[in-house]
Amino acid sequence: MDLDLEGVPEEDKVRLTQMIENAQRRDGARMYNSLVERCFKDCVDNFRRKTLDKTEEQCVKRCAEKFLNHFARVGMRFAELQSGASSE
Repeated sequence: MDLDLEGVPEEDKVRLTQMIENAQRRDGARMYNSLVERCFKDCVDNFRRKTLDKTEEQCVKRCAEKFLNHFARVGMRFAELQSGASSE
């Protein structure tokens, strides 16, 4: 989806760019928070020490990897759909 901003005042372009950047930051923070919450809930089941034990650490790594791989795959699929829609 390409936006045609020809004829749009410069201050509106700047404002639009700022809104898009803020939305991207919010989405990135939301994704990170979701990752942390999900992996913590799935992998950490007690609070006996300050650090994770080996099993918890491995679980968190696996969980984060799966989450990030899934997020990347969804992003690629979205880009494919966008590319297909813009070429029509």
